[in-house]
Amino acid sequence: MHLVSRIRQTRRTPLLQVAKTSAAVVVAWFASVALLQQPLPIFAAIAALLVVLPSVNQSLVRGLERSVGVVAGVLIAFAAGQLFGASTWIVLGIVVVSLLVSWALRLTPSSANQVPISAMLVLAIGAQTPDYALDRVLETVIGAVVALAINALVVPPVLLAPAHLAVGRLTRDLAAVLDELGAVLSTPSDRDRLGAVLVQARGLRDLQAKAAAAVAAGEESLMLNPRASRQRTVLEADAALLVRLTALVHRAVGMTRSVHDNYDVELVDDPAVGQIAEELHRAAHDLRLRGREAEAGSAPASSGPSPDERRLHGQPPLGGERPPFDVGDADTSHDAWPEAPALTAPVRVLRPDPEHWVLIGSLLEDIRRVREEIIDE
Repeated sequence: MHLVSRIRQTRRTPLLQVAKTSAAVVVAWFASVALLQQPLPIFAAIAALLVVLPSVNQSLVRGLERSVGVVAGVLIAFAAGQLFGASTWIVLGIVVVSLLVSWALRLTPSSANQVPISAMLVLAIGAQTPDYALDRVLETVIGAVVALAINALVVPPVLLAPAHLAVGRLTRDLAAVLDELGAVLSTPSDRDRLGAVLVQARGLRDLQAKAAAAVAAGEESLMLNPRASRQRTVLEADAALLVRLTALVHRAVGMTRSVHDNYDVELVDDPAVGQIAEELHRAAHDLRLRGREAEAGSAPASSGPSPDERRLHGQPPLGGERPPFDVGDADTSHDAWPEAPALTAPVRVLRPDPEHWVLIGSLLEDIRRVREEIIDE
């Protein structure tokens, strides 16, 4: 089973991609037959087969790589054939020379592999087949151009949904970690719960890496894509949110680690810790607002609600005494302020408990940075 898993993917290639690859091979074959009068244009079919990739940009790059490799290999083989002939040792020597040339020119693996392959075929077959070298170059170019055109014109892939889902999941899980950390600081917790919160926080790193990979794939799918203009706004919002989330993930993991290592039940009775816990719930609330804004494709919120909005929701002006935050309502469907940010003023602790001042001080600094990331301050 382990060997089977090495040669199988977890997901199938989209059926549309299979159909486009098949169409590219067929069109490249008949185009080469018509243009070059070749009865068996194998190399055009191979080029088309290899160039249809998940994005138009990848297809262009692969087509260039393959064309450059074939041209370089043909030139090396032609020069060697003219000088030394086509004996067995010459063929083997040209393979070594081709690899060294690829290494010296820093060609990509796709191009580097094509150089010795093309050189071998030209020396081995070209001697018996007139114009073989030129036909190989032309067939490769025809196959690459046909594959690129089909990939760009027939429903070019736009990989936005995976990026949107990954960023949305990271937002929700990060908000859940902040809420859970606030709950740990406001209610007595045992070591098992502290360990579970730490594991949950560390899991955010994997989610962040997956989200970054998905956004990068989405950005690449829009390059040279005729459908990009209609889709770019959504991806830009996801990319901007991911930048913010990346900083918050590192901060959340650090806070959770500090609490895990320095926790004791007496923290629950400390008023400063209670303020920090409330701020964590407020941060989770506002983070969910950010996620909903990104899902709606709206612009990021400003640094907070207007004075009229604060009065409407019973909030004091910035810097004043803040209303209590209903922790029980801090979820995606029952927020204390459904449309208004809850982070209204920074937490200030004038005299922290001397016994816990190290933990409280570090949490206050982390909370300050979390707040700045969320409200664009």
